[in-house]
Amino acid sequence: MPIRLRKFIGTVLIIILVLVYALLATTVATATLATSPWWIHVLYFTLTGVLWILPAMLIIRWMAGPIQK
Repeated sequence: MPIRLRKFIGTVLIIILVLVYALLATTVATATLATSPWWIHVLYFTLTGVLWILPAMLIIRWMAGPIQK
C-alpha cells in the first residue's frame, strides 16, 4: 500500500477515533458522575483525556509503515 494512502486512511481513522472517544467519554461521565465530587471529575477527565493516545499511537505506527533499513 502506498505511504500516501496509508497516511490518508490513518488520518481519517484518528479523526473518527477522537470524535467517537470524546462522545463516549462524555456520555459515560454525564451518566455516572452527576453526583460525584469535583476531584472524581478531575481524575476521570484526566485519565480519559490521556487514554485516547494509546489507540492513536497504534494507528500512527501503522501509518508509518514497516521500518526499512
